[in-house]
Amino acid sequence: MEMRLEVVPVPVTDIDRAKEFYATGVGFPVDHDVRPAEGMRVVQLTPEGSACSIVLGEGLAGLSAEPGSVRGLHLVVDDIDAIREQLIERGVAVGDVADLGGGVRMAGFADPDGNTWALQEIQTQ
Repeated sequence: MEMRLEVVPVPVTDIDRAKEFYATGVGFPVDHDVRPAEGMRVVQLTPEGSACSIVLGEGLAGLSAEPGSVRGLHLVVDDIDAIREQLIERGVAVGDVADLGGGVRMAGFADPDGNTWALQEIQTQ
């Protein structure tokens, strides 16, 4: 039985502000920005190289959650130092890289609503 995680809802207070943060700051391409019905909006963004997208929405009861309540979404990267520097250059406040041992290095950031993300690099020998 195959199951694929393809979309993760990220609750935000202001879709335009969040879209700007994720598209311009973090660099996620915008896949869709649609208004399928009155009072509804769906913005889908997908990190380069990922099979999983995030969705920002309004007017969608099934996706409602407290803005800023998503914690610890991981973006797996090959070169955490380079990605961290790119994000900082784009205005994203990224924490220092922490070496967790065993070849695992991480750094975190948050969106304007406080949803948190972790950059994760796993070095293989």
